[in-house]
Amino acid sequence: MALPPLLLGTYTPKIDAKGRMALPAKLRSQLGAGLVMARGQERCVYLLPQSEFRRIAIQIQRTSMGDKAARDYLRVFLSGAVDQDPDKQGRVLVPQMLRDYANLGDDIVVIGVGTRAEIWNREAWERYLNEKEQGYADIADDVLPVVGF
Repeated sequence: MALPPLLLGTYTPKIDAKGRMALPAKLRSQLGAGLVMARGQERCVYLLPQSEFRRIAIQIQRTSMGDKAARDYLRVFLSGAVDQDPDKQGRVLVPQMLRDYANLGDDIVVIGVGTRAEIWNREAWERYLNEKEQGYADIADDVLPVVGF
């Protein structure tokens, strides 16, 4: 089985008046032709290759029948998910519902987070990053030994 894409970096595309965003070229090739947008954590929008979206949805569904929190999460996650195919210019429509959820105007940031990318309101991302960078070194002491780094 092929390894999933490894999405990295920070990009600053714009959302145009019609709600379209040009996918950063580097991410476009890794996300593939069909991708899924969904509500993410901390009020961002997830951009997932279809294969990764399916893997996550199946995992949540396996636990959801007997677990109310998982059922709730699955409902919110799947009801806000949208299939998207980039156009010839590599643009995708960010639906109004998801723009509202993540407070996305035209000033956005797209970050690679391994198997997914995330679209953030630029101010919200900068606030989040400033808060988290303070504890980054401390968190590393807890997280990195677990992954054998």
